[in-house]
Amino acid sequence: MVAHTELSDAAIRRKIRNQEICFGGNKTLKIYGLLSCTSGKRMKKAHRVFFASEQEARQNNFRPCYRCLKERYKNWKDGLI
Repeated sequence: MVAHTELSDAAIRRKIRNQEICFGGNKTLKIYGLLSCTSGKRMKKAHRVFFASEQEARQNNFRPCYRCLKERYKNWKDGLI
């Protein structure tokens, strides 16, 4: 997990291109989702964190986003994850 405030914009773009960052999350709400999610794009930089994988996000006790990961959210809600 890497905080947005710890990286420059160029470093973030490079990590996304190299697939070192695949998911974004809100550290206050403990929600993770796709980098293309509209909810994530509206998030303040101070609250944004990045993950290399879904497994990393779940290990940090984040839940899937309802908007961009509906099926995974439903499984989480039903206790299957």
